[in-house]
Amino acid sequence: MKVLFLSVTAGHGHNQAAKAGMECLKARGIDCVILDTFEYINPVLSESIARAYLISTKFTPKVYGRLYQLAERLEKSNDKLYIGKIINSLLSKKLIVFLNEYNPDVIVCTHIFSAQIISHLRVKGLSCKTIGIITDFTIHPFWEDTNLDYYITANNLLNLQAQKKGIPLEKIKAIGIPIHTKFAKKMEKSTARRVLGIDDKATILVMSGSMGYGSVDDVIRKLDDMDIDFQIISVCGNNAALKKKIDSLEIKKKLYNYGFADNVDVMMDASDCLLTKPGGLTVSESLAKCIPMVLINPIPGQEERNTEFLLNNGLAIKTSKTFPVDEAVYYLLNSDRRRHMIEMMQEIGKPNAVYELADIIEQQGKR
Repeated sequence: MKVLFLSVTAGHGHNQAAKAGMECLKARGIDCVILDTFEYINPVLSESIARAYLISTKFTPKVYGRLYQLAERLEKSNDKLYIGKIINSLLSKKLIVFLNEYNPDVIVCTHIFSAQIISHLRVKGLSCKTIGIITDFTIHPFWEDTNLDYYITANNLLNLQAQKKGIPLEKIKAIGIPIHTKFAKKMEKSTARRVLGIDDKATILVMSGSMGYGSVDDVIRKLDDMDIDFQIISVCGNNAALKKKIDSLEIKKKLYNYGFADNVDVMMDASDCLLTKPGGLTVSESLAKCIPMVLINPIPGQEERNTEFLLNNGLAIKTSKTFPVDEAVYYLLNSDRRRHMIEMMQEIGKPNAVYELADIIEQQGKR
C-alpha cells in the first residue's frame, strides 16, 4: 500500500498535519511520501506563494482578512475566479508524471490548492482514493469547489457548515485535525517542569506561531507588570528577530525564551495556561493537552473563524483593546472559568485524530 501526502509551503500547519499522518502510517509499516505540491511542480511559484502568504498575513493582515471575507461571500459558480481554475491544467501535467511513477493507493491533501489540483485530475481519470484534511475549525473558502472521496474536519459541529458548502455529509469524517502522537500523552506539571529544567511554579506559555506573529514582546511586558508570582515560557517560532528582541527584555519575572521548539508538548504539560494566536494545529494541540487558552493576535481570516469556534464552545477567552492580556490572565487564574474550560476541552478535543486518520487511510487503501 502506498500513500501520497500533498501539502503546500504556505502556512506551517498544513505540513504539520501531513507529517503527523505520515509518521503514524510509517509506524504501521506503510509506504508514505510527502510532496510539497508547488515546490515539486514549480519551485519559483512555490517560493512566490509562500512569500505572498507571509507578507499578507504578517505585514498586511487586514488586506488578507478582507480577501478571505470576499472569498467566503462568493457563491459556488463556474464563473468564480480562483487560482485553481487558472492554473490546475498547467500544474497537473507535471504532477501526473510523479503519480504514474509512485502509483499511490491513497492521496491525502492538506491544503486547498492541492485538493483543487487532485479534483481536476479526478475529472481526467485519476482512480485512486482521495482525502482532504481541513486544518482549521472552519471550512475554508473553495473547499466546496473540490471533489474528493472524504474530508477530515475538526469537529462534527462543522457538519452543517460543510453541507451548506455542498459537501455531502457521508463524505465528512469529523475525527479532528491530525496532530503528532506525542500530544495524546500527558505528563504531570511538576515532572514536565523538571524535564524542561525550570522552576516548579505557576507557568504561563506564550506562543506566536511558526512565523512569530504579533507584538509578543509587549505581551511579555504586560505579564511582567502583574503582581502575581509566575514564570513565563516564550516560543518565537522561526522569527529570529523576535527572539532577539525578547532576549534583550529587562523584566523581573523569570523568562525562558526559545526560537523554534520541538518539545512544545512538554511545555504545554508544564504550563497553567497558554497565550497564543489561534492557528488550527496549535489549537488542536492545546485541546488535546487540555491547557486553557487566552487568544491573542488572530490573523484575520481563518484564525478569526477559529476564534469564533473556540469562544462559542467555551474553550478559550480572547484579549481586546478593552480586555488586555494582563486582565485576561488574571481572570483566567482567579475564576472557575479555567475548570469549565478544561471540561469542555475534554469534550471537544481530539488527541487521537491521527490514529483515526491512519485507520481511514488503511481502509481506503484496501478497497
